[in-house]
Amino acid sequence: MTTHIVTMGGGGFSMSPTGSPTNLDRYLVELTGRSAPMVCFVPTASADDATYVRKFLAGYAALGVRTMVLTMWQDAAASLARLPQADLVLVGGGSTVNLLALWRAHGVDRVLAEMMERERTLVLGGLSAGSACWYSGCVTDSYGDLRVLPDGLGILQGSFCPHWDGEKKRQPVFTDAIATGLLPAGYAADDGAALHWVNGALSGAVAEREGARVARFEASDEPASGGLSIEQLPVELL
Repeated sequence: MTTHIVTMGGGGFSMSPTGSPTNLDRYLVELTGRSAPMVCFVPTASADDATYVRKFLAGYAALGVRTMVLTMWQDAAASLARLPQADLVLVGGGSTVNLLALWRAHGVDRVLAEMMERERTLVLGGLSAGSACWYSGCVTDSYGDLRVLPDGLGILQGSFCPHWDGEKKRQPVFTDAIATGLLPAGYAADDGAALHWVNGALSGAVAEREGARVARFEASDEPASGGLSIEQLPVELL
């Protein structure tokens, strides 16, 4: 069994001006290893926004996949019962706090854990809230202002900050949280860049646009470090 998790700083069809799928979307689909995989879009963080769902359905129709949507606001139990059919679970952006609360209340986290134990390839991924949720902690604007959220799913160890170049106000909040120990060492990704994990181990970083970056941040005691060690990771252009 193999579980891929692709955490995007931003990008994909969600941020495409036309709603068209991008190279990150194609990368996720290709990781399933299937000719017509079942792709489940999870719009929990956006309160199951109908416009967002339609954008997904229209965008992914061009990729030759089968599609379904996990809904939490209507028919949650029946929708969740279908989730194990998915080869790719794609989580949208929005409120990370609301996403985690609803997933835990309805048992989505438990079902995902069971899916990861199956004897088949599973791909999990998303952007913004849909990428930060997989980690132990993150920086979120779910409360209005930017705050540290230390209780993510913890499927991926460490912390995460999306939109590194697109929303630069996140940068000092994230780096200060790591330097002071409020968050564990972690990663930040520009819009259009992503980290690719395989069975919980970092496989590499990819990007759908040239110049998009991924970096690792860790607290440091070195006198000249300002309390932080930063490592830029090599990024493969898709």
